[in-house]
Amino acid sequence: MKGYLMQDLTFVPGEDNFVESFSPENNYGVIFEDDGETGYFYAVEKDKDGPGLRVLDALHIYEAAEFLADKAAAVKAQAIAPPSEKEPDGSDGISPSKMLIIWSRDWMKCALVIDGNCQAIYNFETQGGYNINEFPPPNDIWTKGDRKLTDELVRELF
Repeated sequence: MKGYLMQDLTFVPGEDNFVESFSPENNYGVIFEDDGETGYFYAVEKDKDGPGLRVLDALHIYEAAEFLADKAAAVKAQAIAPPSEKEPDGSDGISPSKMLIIWSRDWMKCALVIDGNCQAIYNFETQGGYNINEFPPPNDIWTKGDRKLTDELVRELF
């Protein structure tokens, strides 16, 4: 990995969750929020003159019900695998998810990784936000071009 692991936690999609990570080298940060229905990843900037935050961009990560259904299907498919290849089940039959927030060494890029899959990347230098589903459309402040999270963007960070 070519960066700094700043958050490493277990969570359950569809349960309220709020996780933040700020660069120690500049005013940029990211916030992951699950409001119980939807997961979003925000790029933020600390106010230079006060304690406030300015939201620069927002990326849709998942609808919790869809995410959990996909995960349940994967667990069910894995049920036919040999026991050594199965994931541990949670109390509801679905294992919790693992979230990582990783910053680049120059503190200008940040990635959200869930269950081993990169879901989104922010590039604070070029003002770009990229995710798997390319939603929502770019805003007037950031990401004027393509939002597609590509393998190349992921390789640059990792």
